[in-house]
Amino acid sequence: MRLLVLLLSIAMPLVGWLSQTGAFGPDQGTVSGRYPTLLIAAGYAFSVWGLIFLLDLLYGVWQATGARRNDPLLARIAPAAALGFFLTAIWMPLFSAGLFWLCLLVIFGALAALAWCALQLSRPGAATGRRVAWLALSIHAGWLSLAAFLNLAQTIVAYRLLPTGDMLGWSLALWALAAALLLALNARMRGNIAYLAIALWGLVAVHIQQSQSTLPGAAVSAWVAVAIAVAIAAQTAWLRRARPRPLHRNRRPT
Repeated sequence: MRLLVLLLSIAMPLVGWLSQTGAFGPDQGTVSGRYPTLLIAAGYAFSVWGLIFLLDLLYGVWQATGARRNDPLLARIAPAAALGFFLTAIWMPLFSAGLFWLCLLVIFGALAALAWCALQLSRPGAATGRRVAWLALSIHAGWLSLAAFLNLAQTIVAYRLLPTGDMLGWSLALWALAAALLLALNARMRGNIAYLAIALWGLVAVHIQQSQSTLPGAAVSAWVAVAIAVAIAAQTAWLRRARPRPLHRNRRPT
């Protein structure tokens, strides 16, 4: 299983590169541009995939070498990490092919797998000696926590499941679900700084995009993104402040 995690960590950037060259059809930016929504982020935000793939590759190599091969926690999360990496890789050609319903199943599956890994690594003391795994999987899960709802919004628009002329009402409902997920996972992880950082990256990018958009309701959506960013930042500060501090015994002077 450790070897599979490594191989899939290599596969993701390879599939990503092939996807950008048009090997599977239009690249993600082209497909995404066909279905504008009130949740879409500015294009620069998606460059974060480069960081995600790099960290996942480092994690893949790290967890398969040295003493880490005997680490019981890394062994326990390996199947879920492999599943998350596999689903991330296949999402890209599926999105290029316009298979949005299948993409939804895949991206929410990847989110569930990698969020579970991040939760395990965020338990008290679990990240000690495992910072590479914690950082890589927390950031990947954090980005998917937003990307899944962006994908959902585009699926709604692509199939015209809800009104596309006035998207504000149902977009606010998606924002509420996204905020609930972000805050719930962050609470379970006791204020995960890596998870917070990637969430802020995405939310600020949504604010920038929607501030420039001419879609009805875009200005409201832009400020909803800011409100969620402030909420999760405040929550993280409170959670980390409330963490119990280790007790130190008083030493007698010698």
